[in-house]
Amino acid sequence: MADHAGPEPVAAVRCSLRLLEAAGQHGNGATAQQLAREAGLPPDAARELLSLLVGDGFLAERDDHTFVLAETDTVADPVPGADTETCAGTDPAAGTGARQGIARVRPALAALRDQLDAAAYLTLYVDGEIRVMEIVDSVSAPRVDLWVGLDEAGHATALGKSVLRELDEEARADYLSRHELTGLTPRTITHEEELVRQLDGAPAPVVMDREEYVRGTTCVAVPVYRGEQIGSLGISFRSDRMYRSSQVRAGLLSAAVRVSRGLTLPG
Repeated sequence: MADHAGPEPVAAVRCSLRLLEAAGQHGNGATAQQLAREAGLPPDAARELLSLLVGDGFLAERDDHTFVLAETDTVADPVPGADTETCAGTDPAAGTGARQGIARVRPALAALRDQLDAAAYLTLYVDGEIRVMEIVDSVSAPRVDLWVGLDEAGHATALGKSVLRELDEEARADYLSRHELTGLTPRTITHEEELVRQLDGAPAPVVMDREEYVRGTTCVAVPVYRGEQIGSLGISFRSDRMYRSSQVRAGLLSAAVRVSRGLTLPG
């Protein structure tokens, strides 16, 4: 799933964790070159990730250009003035760590909403079900009416299909054995063989549904990760709106790396 917008989300998160672990061993600070060596990363890649970790508040860069762990015992507040809401609150099954991570990534979801002028959604695969963990919308970028819960409509949404695409064969088969492929619109795929062909044949990592969940709405999603736990990040917009696919792809992939990092990193 490598892309020109950056490394795949899970790889970026793992590399970030290695840098944080290395930084944690140096209470008085360490140089980028030293952290790169200890994390086993190429210097250029390490410098790029260090810059992102500083920007996201996980590391602090001192005047002498050494890096130390920043204070991470608080979670980020939503972007000031953002119309930020949740669909139904963070799912209790997600656990305290996930709830803290979701609070930490709300600013990234709000930034994605504002960048693409579209409602932003975050899901996680929890106990065999696709759960909507957060929705960030606004008056100008309203959310889609979730008239059928995503746990029952994973086959008809980009958010759900993004998760299903990333599951291994056994986990995907288990999910499909427990969920009927109900036709929600004339465009909904209702045959398992066709759905699997689409999932396996779609160019990674972007997945789309065009009016498969509700008429008049298009959704686009990419995978995100909380450690090894899969989820998805997506947007929805009216099907008659025109977007440059490259703009949507770049925006989603960039946000996916930041969201995956925020969900996974300690603190």
